[in-house]
Amino acid sequence: MSSDSSSAAGDGGEQAVSAAGTSAGYDKQKEKARVSRTSLILWHAHQNDAAAVRKLLEEDPSLVHARDYDKRTPLHVASLHGWIDVVNCLIEFGADVNAQDRWKNTPLADAEGARKQKMIELLKSHGGLSYGQNGSHFEPKPVQPPIPKKCDWEIEPAELDFSNAAMIGKGSFGEIVKAYWRGTPVAVKRILPSLSDDRLVIQDFRHEVDLLVKLRHPNIVQFLGAVTERKPLMLITEYLRGGDLHQYLKEKGGLTPAIAVNFALDIARGMTYLHNEPNVIIHRDLKPRNVLLVNSSADHLKVGDFGLSKLIKVQNSHDVYKMTGETGSYRYMAPEVFKHRKYDKKVDVFSFAMILYEMLEGEPPFANYEPYEAAKHVSDGHRPTFRSKGCTPDLRELIVKCWDADMNQRPSFLDILKRLEKIKETLPSDHHWGLFTS
Repeated sequence: MSSDSSSAAGDGGEQAVSAAGTSAGYDKQKEKARVSRTSLILWHAHQNDAAAVRKLLEEDPSLVHARDYDKRTPLHVASLHGWIDVVNCLIEFGADVNAQDRWKNTPLADAEGARKQKMIELLKSHGGLSYGQNGSHFEPKPVQPPIPKKCDWEIEPAELDFSNAAMIGKGSFGEIVKAYWRGTPVAVKRILPSLSDDRLVIQDFRHEVDLLVKLRHPNIVQFLGAVTERKPLMLITEYLRGGDLHQYLKEKGGLTPAIAVNFALDIARGMTYLHNEPNVIIHRDLKPRNVLLVNSSADHLKVGDFGLSKLIKVQNSHDVYKMTGETGSYRYMAPEVFKHRKYDKKVDVFSFAMILYEMLEGEPPFANYEPYEAAKHVSDGHRPTFRSKGCTPDLRELIVKCWDADMNQRPSFLDILKRLEKIKETLPSDHHWGLFTS
């Protein structure tokens, strides 16, 4: 072969490799864009933004069949909330009116469960069916109590005193109030009576009770009992007088490295316990609101709120769980969760990094972004900027490792504990923590 022909062959090979590389890069970009659009259409359907939904569908009609972790389509989301314009748009673009989610529920079943009469009529007019193969949110017969057998932790509702109850928090499924049980202040998560027959709500309630019964650790909020045989369903835990870390940081601003490290140690101890194999519990919603202060002196912290947690039986330490979808709070969410990818317990390590950053900086990560936009920004590879002079090089290095885009590169909480203990030795101690220093 002549040198000219050899050169031409070489050029052709390089071009082929280059084209293959370009093609792979293009495919990766396409996948990234698809995941992002899936998140967007589900979000806009939830927000009742029919114009944004239409724009996305005009660009990519296949998004009408997008699904989240629970296999819920945009039509499920909009039907549950009664968003007529969004549903009309989705149906116009060919949405499957009888698509079934993970629990075999159809959009009509969701609308019936939420008592959205106009939505019920609209879906029926397009051939919507009331039930999936295995029932739905809305069931004509009463649901069995979540835990039928009498347990030693079952609490009689009459023992709970709500006469001087104070609201702690409120959500779509119920409320958390400070009440009294046998003269002791407690926190009571009370499910709305209207939802006490909802199969999905009962399933989540049962799951949280089952988890909490098993947990015993100084840095985990202590479960005291539950009401499972009467309505409303209630879950009772110890009441922590110091409030949550979110409110504390809002009032105090950035913490000194010594206090931040002590706070981080308490969180990491609780999370090390939860992540202990083989029965790993992934919190999935670790954020300042779910970290509670024992008292106003803020000398002891506990991890709480296990409503979204998952108990996983680990076969080996490198298992990746088939759990995808946007579970948790956007601002502290790991990129693999936002992107609907498979993930493992390291999602909690990412959230921990964001909390440690917030404790040192005195403001939430990407505070100038809306939560959803913040999560999207993170999933695109961005991380918050370090501004505080109080963030030592050791702490900065730990945070950067914990929010690594590759979950396999993030340290375990056991490793985090060891690193924090070493960092603590280099910092001046704060006198108010003296009782708890080792």
